Amino acid sequence: MFSSDLLAANLLSPVVLAFALGLIARLLRSDLEIPGAIQSYLSIFLLLAIGLKGGVALGKETPAQLPLYIGATLALGIATAVSAYMMAKWWLRDGRINAAALAAHFGSVSAVTFIAAQQFTERSGQPADAILVALVVALEIPAILIGLALAKGGDGIRWHQVREVLTGKTALLLIGGMAIGYLSGKDGIAKVDAMYFQLFQGTLMLFMLDMGMTAAGQLRGVGREAFRLGVYATLLPLLHGMAGVGLGHAIGMNASTAAVFGTMAASASYIAAPASIRASLPEANAGRCITAALGFTFPFNLAIGIPLYAAMAHWLSV
Repeated sequence: MFSSDLLAANLLSPVVLAFALGLIARLLRSDLEIPGAIQSYLSIFLLLAIGLKGGVALGKETPAQLPLYIGATLALGIATAVSAYMMAKWWLRDGRINAAALAAHFGSVSAVTFIAAQQFTERSGQPADAILVALVVALEIPAILIGLALAKGGDGIRWHQVREVLTGKTALLLIGGMAIGYLSGKDGIAKVDAMYFQLFQGTLMLFMLDMGMTAAGQLRGVGREAFRLGVYATLLPLLHGMAGVGLGHAIGMNASTAAVFGTMAASASYIAAPASIRASLPEANAGRCITAALGFTFPFNLAIGIPLYAAMAHWLSV
């Protein structure tokens, strides 16, 4: 599954190159800009499309191991959130609130990184199981709730905070898309195939262009904390990714699926988690969390992490 040619193909893929173009545009102070309304549309499109794809796959065949997969994903979300909290306390010397905010981000999952990992396995000729879409939601929700619980200490979390997580854009679109895909089936979804599947790659390129510009903007404000935050936001995801690949292999996932599962564990949320943290923990430094997740972790996984997790998954399966 993994080779130097595949690594080169990943680095030279339109998705990664579009991200690099966004970085360069912002570093050159270009006037290139994607309006906020377009940004929102692109994220809605991608989340709904990936949900539809997973729903159609579930309609064809629901794996018997699905309960095991969901249980393992919930456990992984708890473990990554707690480890992110402890590492922030020790390495970054954060207080409880800011460490908990980072825990929510780094225990959760980036849907776009998940999509990039899926694209990687498709280019390898061995696509990952579409059932992983359901696991994205299972990984996101507990991590954010644990982050909020760690921040609140003995006070606990409130029902409205749970509701905000469950009804957030990412969870709602993925779950809703899966339901539509499952109920409509392959024949029904064929009617919107041109919109949500044939245009998927081009839409993803535009989104990645915007992500590159956003990441460059975040990196400008890191300041003297750049080294510690950079180490935290690359080494911790690498450890999470390796743990995710190992767990995926242990519960019977094939190499491609385990690689994407590991990537999910290695990613950090910059959509759902920031929204929840800003609403429930206004005193936390949310901008710093986004900088770590989008400025360091996202490009690291996009260029280096995904191929590494794929190589590990392949090695374990041999």
